[in-house]
Amino acid sequence: MVKEGKTDKIEPVATNRKARYDYHITDTYEAGLALEGAEVKSLRLKQTTLTSAFARAEKDGLYLYGMHIAPYAYNTVKEIDPLRTRKLLLKNQEIKRLSNALSIKGMTLVALEVYFKNGWAKVLLGIAKGKKTADKHESIRKRDIDREIRREYKDKFKG
Repeated sequence: MVKEGKTDKIEPVATNRKARYDYHITDTYEAGLALEGAEVKSLRLKQTTLTSAFARAEKDGLYLYGMHIAPYAYNTVKEIDPLRTRKLLLKNQEIKRLSNALSIKGMTLVALEVYFKNGWAKVLLGIAKGKKTADKHESIRKRDIDREIRREYKDKFKG
């Protein structure tokens, strides 16, 4: 039974725009983040970067590396390392599926976006394969052509 009026409220915190430029994203997964209290407060203030964040499968689960969460200014409890590895919260079936995908040569798991969904911190992960330089130039060329087409036909279909 679905409660009426309840929607998934999503508040984006940070996105990794460079990941879609550097990688071919084949599939995406949503995972929870295991965070300390002060890290949640910093995330709510949008003090995080994902430029070099990636996930790695280990024997007891998936872990996120390279995500920088700035220390909370008013933290009085304990100092937390901004670049510490953080455990990703996924179901065992999803962990096995992602581990199998990462075992293929050239595949990696990249953090694409961090957001709050119904008050819980989530990260959007993408199974990715690195692009070659020619592929990057091709995507820039395609984006420029699409922009020109939109600009050219912008007023023609306005009715």
